[in-house]
Amino acid sequence: MGGAELRDRGAAARTEATGATVGREVDLVGDKAGAARSAPRRKTDRRPLHDEPVRPVVGSSRPHERRLRPTEPSAAGSGGSGLAPGLYVVATPIGNLGDLGERAKATLAAADAVVCEDSRVTGLLLHRLGIERPLLVYNDHSAPRLRPKLLRRLAEGAALALVSDAGTPTISDPGYRLVRAALDAGITVRAVPGPCAPIAALSIAGLPTDRFLFAGFLPPRSAARKRELEELRPVRATLVLLESGPRLAALLRDAAEVLGEREAVVARELTKLHEELRRGRLVQLAAMFGAEPPPRGELVVLIGPPEAKAPELAQEKVDAALREAAAHLPPGRAARRVAAATGRPAAELYRRLRELGHDGNQGEP
Repeated sequence: MGGAELRDRGAAARTEATGATVGREVDLVGDKAGAARSAPRRKTDRRPLHDEPVRPVVGSSRPHERRLRPTEPSAAGSGGSGLAPGLYVVATPIGNLGDLGERAKATLAAADAVVCEDSRVTGLLLHRLGIERPLLVYNDHSAPRLRPKLLRRLAEGAALALVSDAGTPTISDPGYRLVRAALDAGITVRAVPGPCAPIAALSIAGLPTDRFLFAGFLPPRSAARKRELEELRPVRATLVLLESGPRLAALLRDAAEVLGEREAVVARELTKLHEELRRGRLVQLAAMFGAEPPPRGELVVLIGPPEAKAPELAQEKVDAALREAAAHLPPGRAARRVAAATGRPAAELYRRLRELGHDGNQGEP
C-alpha cells in the first residue's frame, strides 16, 4: 500500500484504535504536570504479538534462564517498557506489510513511544499490527522544536522507536539529525533493520553492486541538477538516486546529457502488486517517460558506472569532428552527434564548441 493510501485511511485507523494516545503528538515538556498528562498508562498485561512467547537465546546453557536480546521484553527496560533504554531505528515496509519482521514488531510494541514522520501513516501501520503506542511527529517542520525534548526523554531512560513513512529511517529523511544528536549525547542507538527501497532496487537492477553511491534526491531545477551530475560523472560506481514522478523525465534527460550513454534502471512500486523495472540507456528511458503521464509516487533511479572505452581520441581529432559537425548543424545537435561517436558527455563538447568560436546562438545544447 502506498503512502497516499495510508494517509487517506489514517483517520479511520486512529478512530478505530482503542489507545487514547495513538495518533496524536504527546507533549514532552519536562514539567511534572505535563509529564503526568502525557505519559502513557503502563499495561503490565500487554499481549505480545501473535501470542508468541519471548524465545531464549539459542544455545543457552541454562534453559531455566531467559537471556533476552536487547529488543525483547526484559525487567531492565525503562519504567517497565520492555526495552533497554535508547533510540531504536526501526525499518518499516515500503509497500508490503509482510516484509515487517518479528523483531521490528516487538520493538514497536514495547517502546515507550514511536517517533514518526506522519502520524496518519504510522498510526495505520500500528493499527494493522494491533499495537497501541503514543506517536511523536518528527519531521522537517517539528524537528528543531521536538529534538531537545526527545533527547531529554532518552537521557531520562526512555526507549523510543524511530520510524519513517516507509523503509529505513535516516535514509533521505530528517531522522539522521536525531540519531547524530543522540550519539553525541552518549545515548545508545540500535538498528532494527529491514526494508530499504534503494537497496531493494539495487539488488534486482542487474547493474554492478560491488561499488555504488547513494545520492538521494538531486535539486529540482535543471541547472543545479546538472551541476551535481557533473560532480558525480567521474565516480566509477553505480549511482542510486530518488526522484518523484513529475520530475523523472527531466532528471533522465539531464543525466543523459551530462553522463552520456549509460545503462540505467527505473524501479517503481517495489514490493507491491504492480512492481515494475524499466531498463535501457538514459536517452531511451528519458524518451520513454517523456512520452507518458508521470508515474505516481517516488521512484528509485539507478545509473550504471562509466563504461570501459577504447583509448580516447586526441583532443585535436575531437575538435576536428566538432568543427565538421558544427558546419551544418546547430551547436547543440553537433555536440550530441560527436558525443554519440566518442562517448564524451554532450555538455562537455558543447562547452568546447563555444571555446572554438561557436557562441551557441544557433541552437540549444
